Amino acid sequence: MSFNPHSDADRREMLQTIGVESEDDLFADVPDRFRLDRPLDIPSALSEWEALRTLQAHGAANASVICFAGAGYYDHHVPAVVDHLIRRSEFYTAYTPYQPEVSQGTLQAIYEFQSMVCELMGLDVANASMYDGASAMAEAALMARSIKKKREKIVVSGTVHPHYRQVLSAYNYGVKAPIEVAPRDGSGITDMDALAGLIKGDDDTAAIILQSPNFFGNIEDFQSAASLAHDAGALLIAVVDPISLALLKSPGECGADISVAEGQPLGNGMSYGGPVVGLFASRKEYIRQMPGRIVGAATDVEGRRGFVLTLQTREQHIRREKATSNICTNQGLNALAATIYMATMGRSGLRQVAETSAQVAHYAYDQIVELDGIEPLFPDAHFFREFAIKTSEPAGRVIERGIARGVLAGVDLSRFPCLQADGLLIAFTEKRSKADVDGLIEVLRGG
Repeated sequence: MSFNPHSDADRREMLQTIGVESEDDLFADVPDRFRLDRPLDIPSALSEWEALRTLQAHGAANASVICFAGAGYYDHHVPAVVDHLIRRSEFYTAYTPYQPEVSQGTLQAIYEFQSMVCELMGLDVANASMYDGASAMAEAALMARSIKKKREKIVVSGTVHPHYRQVLSAYNYGVKAPIEVAPRDGSGITDMDALAGLIKGDDDTAAIILQSPNFFGNIEDFQSAASLAHDAGALLIAVVDPISLALLKSPGECGADISVAEGQPLGNGMSYGGPVVGLFASRKEYIRQMPGRIVGAATDVEGRRGFVLTLQTREQHIRREKATSNICTNQGLNALAATIYMATMGRSGLRQVAETSAQVAHYAYDQIVELDGIEPLFPDAHFFREFAIKTSEPAGRVIERGIARGVLAGVDLSRFPCLQADGLLIAFTEKRSKADVDGLIEVLRGG
């Protein structure tokens, strides 16, 4: 898009219309101590082609690394059709359907998204417009308290992503309801005996939150957690990796009442951490306590199929102080990317991505644990596509050495003090080849 600057005559006309003498008058209310007293040090204006050439030169200087970092965000392949479709103007510029009856295309996209999330999670209903996996989990905790009325306590596993737990604490700040953390055992999963002890004889627990695969990549026992929760009159909130559900039992099959996930692996690029989209599903009986929007299918008076906002319980719609949440924006474009990705990949494609990711991870694990100075952090763990190792030198030093060789070797666990674990967390996707793994091994070997 070309830039068309205002002429001096245009500026004079605008100032006259506003009723001020100069542009400085527009900033008269800003105290002098906050105003810059020197000219900005910026280069001269460039023509369009000169600006493009400059930006291309800067872009070419960016380092490209092979990514083995995970911890919630994963370097999956995004099919070209995803970006091609979401950049169509009717999707790219669409926002919240405040007049839903004239937003049939947007509503249908959200309806398809919800339908696919339900199928993935094995649950009855799903919503739209969760910011990300972390806020979806926090919203699920608030929803559980609403369902369980006078019950306030949330018990969260210590193997749940530390950032998710921080967001849960932030959401809980004004509520001041109790949050208790269940410890992990020696194999890197939740200590079920300790978890049972936290809720035994307790009539105040609204929900148990468990993540599988957990932050360390290890597979947890949703079914046992669901039994513990239901025996105590509480709900189970399952946090999942959506790609893993192509191989593992769905949360619904395992007895979960609410399930949430980070939707980034489904057709959304890593993009320096965002924007992303949260997935949120639950059992049908809890639909009126769900946050966000729920789109449904209906027929008009002439029998034609259409789409409607069945429930819209956000505070800025009709519910105001009775709203189930305070979600104030829309992740519709990211949800559309996930929808196109799931539709493109289909059941077999998703399973192939999951199987390849797991196979590469287990191949790499077998090679890595044989290296001198390397040992698994949890030798007895069952993992999906991510695992943690202990290194003979600080993990941060390994990462620095890897970046110099064009390899991002993983995530330094010492960044998360609440985990009380040092080591390197390494993740794999279908994009990682044998040559990539060999490069990682050389970095870990110290070469």
